[in-house]
Amino acid sequence: MAIDIRKEQGTAEGTVEQRVVYESGNEMAAYAAHQINYHIMGYFPISPSTEVAQFLDLMKTSGQHDIVLIPADGEHGSAGVCYGASTAGGRVFNATSANGYLYMLEQMPVQSGTRFPMVMNLVCRSVSGPLDIHGDHSDLYFALNTGWPILLCRDPQAVYDMNIMALKLAEDPEVRLPVIVASDGYFTSHQKRRVMTFAHRKDVHAFVGEKPPEGFVHVLDRDHPITVGPYMNEPDYINNCYQQSMAMYRAEEVYDRIRTEYAALTGRDYPVLDLYRMEDAEVAVFLLNSAAEIVKDVVDQLRAEGVKAGAISPNMIRPFPAKAIADALRGVKAVTVGDRADSYGGHGGNMTIELKAALHTHGNSTTKVVSRIYGLGGKDFYAEDGRKLFEYAIEAAKTGTVEKPFDYHGHTKGDPAKAPKRVLEPMKYEELKTGLITVTPDETTGKVNVRIPPLRQLTRKPKRIAPGHGACPGCGIFSGLEMFFKGIEGDIVALFQTGCAMVVTTGYPYSAHKATYIHNLFQNGAATLSGVVEMFHERKRRGELDHLGLKDDFTFVMITGDGGMDIGMGPAIGAALRNHRMIILEYDNEGYMNTGAQLSYSTPIGHRTSTSNVGSRQTGKVFHHKDTAQIMAATHIPYVFTGSEANPQDLLRKAAKAQWYAQNVGLVYGKILITCPLNWLSDDKDGSTIIDYAVNTCFFPLYEVERGVTTITYNPEEKNKRVPMTDWLKLMGKTRHLTKPENAELLQEFETEIERRWNMLKAKHESPYL
Repeated sequence: MAIDIRKEQGTAEGTVEQRVVYESGNEMAAYAAHQINYHIMGYFPISPSTEVAQFLDLMKTSGQHDIVLIPADGEHGSAGVCYGASTAGGRVFNATSANGYLYMLEQMPVQSGTRFPMVMNLVCRSVSGPLDIHGDHSDLYFALNTGWPILLCRDPQAVYDMNIMALKLAEDPEVRLPVIVASDGYFTSHQKRRVMTFAHRKDVHAFVGEKPPEGFVHVLDRDHPITVGPYMNEPDYINNCYQQSMAMYRAEEVYDRIRTEYAALTGRDYPVLDLYRMEDAEVAVFLLNSAAEIVKDVVDQLRAEGVKAGAISPNMIRPFPAKAIADALRGVKAVTVGDRADSYGGHGGNMTIELKAALHTHGNSTTKVVSRIYGLGGKDFYAEDGRKLFEYAIEAAKTGTVEKPFDYHGHTKGDPAKAPKRVLEPMKYEELKTGLITVTPDETTGKVNVRIPPLRQLTRKPKRIAPGHGACPGCGIFSGLEMFFKGIEGDIVALFQTGCAMVVTTGYPYSAHKATYIHNLFQNGAATLSGVVEMFHERKRRGELDHLGLKDDFTFVMITGDGGMDIGMGPAIGAALRNHRMIILEYDNEGYMNTGAQLSYSTPIGHRTSTSNVGSRQTGKVFHHKDTAQIMAATHIPYVFTGSEANPQDLLRKAAKAQWYAQNVGLVYGKILITCPLNWLSDDKDGSTIIDYAVNTCFFPLYEVERGVTTITYNPEEKNKRVPMTDWLKLMGKTRHLTKPENAELLQEFETEIERRWNMLKAKHESPYL
């Protein structure tokens, strides 16, 4: 039964039936998308926008929509999926945040410059580095010059409403541009609020249209073939840009018409510029999104004290409502513009710069403008902060001057006396170079022989990662990594791509790493470490490192996981083809666990994740897992291996080999399977058993490819230890459904593929030419 709370909220009556839900901003973006029933969503998980795809996937399992959800190999790929889908004439949707948006940035002007509509939710988050996953507007400001109209959302209600209006705006013949709907990450995206929605999908379709408007060109019309994105000379290109620019400015007028129509239907109005008590204001604060709601309380407090205060917040910043802002500030003595991102070196954030330009353009030379950067990295914004922003404006209005036109608000000035002290002492070289492991190259075979002592003798080697990190109970990453590192002698330099292993070990100002550590982006670790490796060898050649007294070369190790060999596969292959002397070690937890257990390409078919849910219309992931080890072996690097802590001596032997090859020949790739109890829905104590079963089912075979020759290093069939696939699957909640009779066909497909890969591996083991 629909509940009408419009009168309670003080809004005008609408004409369409509505109902109340209690959801977050991300849920409402997904809810609007499912009501629109887009054709395609290309996506890649990144916090805090990841949930949008998760909610849509969950709804799809019960048949609530028909959207085809395409998990890309990275945000650049997801943007390409969306662009391709939009050129084919259907409705397209996406959601991203922060560095993910920057990774797809190259594609954004292509989408708008060729005039193909779509809607993308930008759930705003800090752009690193260093890494911060909380909300500010640094990604939003990068969007300003991409040619996409940008709508803003201060609460989950606005997320829902703007998503519906955005599609109508994008598809309007006078606009025909892709549109961004921006909300604040971890503020609006995750806060639960009462939201009014259309009760019936048919009413949404009556507003936006059941399908895209007729007359749009697309690539599927064989009778009217088109060329998309041609090469253009200068006179043609400037004309194209002019047409795009005019469409952008028309978007403001079209939006105004759409929001008026929407207000009549729903009783909710979103004017281009939201003005709060600005009719006689003498001082004002200009803010975007969620903070704009907080500052309204401050306006009321100041009004009660006799201060004529007001607040301004745009619902659209592309096109920038310059005239409306200038008109609103005409009688205002001073305004503080709060920017949740800095335009470094620009003497103010982007909103400050554009507001000043608006005042100048429209003849307002009297209103004083104060610029303050606030709330970076998700720093909380309270009413007290809003009051302080008003105090800056009040002081400027009183004195007629702005003493400090630009500054940060809420930062803490550094105190050298309080600099963090070293907590962990560097490890001693003598502790790391034990001599217990011997590695001897065989001149006859060209391979490497390794002797490993009993494991108890290696326990005296110090752990390279200190206890006290924030990993989940039962996490297999660090037991797996430490087992591998026991096989490495001497000093290392480690680079970690973004993922669980990185996030839980480096909470500033402390670090669990006892050796030199570097972090770089999810996709670019291999390229980054390549640069480190080559700089080391070149500086060593020039004698620039002699004073450091290095006893031998570093071993350079890149740690990747949580899907890093999806988005990072290209740079990893590039590093392999260049054959840098380094190790790439992947911990495979079968998903993007650091962002909430979304599917990765290493997730096996049928397995449940937050973006491959199980329901009446869908049974887990719909395609097979990627065989990363075989892909890397195809680059013809000197050494590739798989390993498992359930077979510790095998892993130690391979680690020692990996070090020798990385120091003497070239790039090494290794993959270890590790358990993730939280997202595999398994018991903490069963981790080693699950990994052991994965090996003994032949799902995760243990082998090495040394100088192109494949050797199976552990064969469960020969040892009579092979176990049925169902024995393994029953141990994890994410796969238990595969053992049910109704999923027998899917289980058979999974088992058949595992058997095919295992037989191919045995054939390679038998022949040095395969």
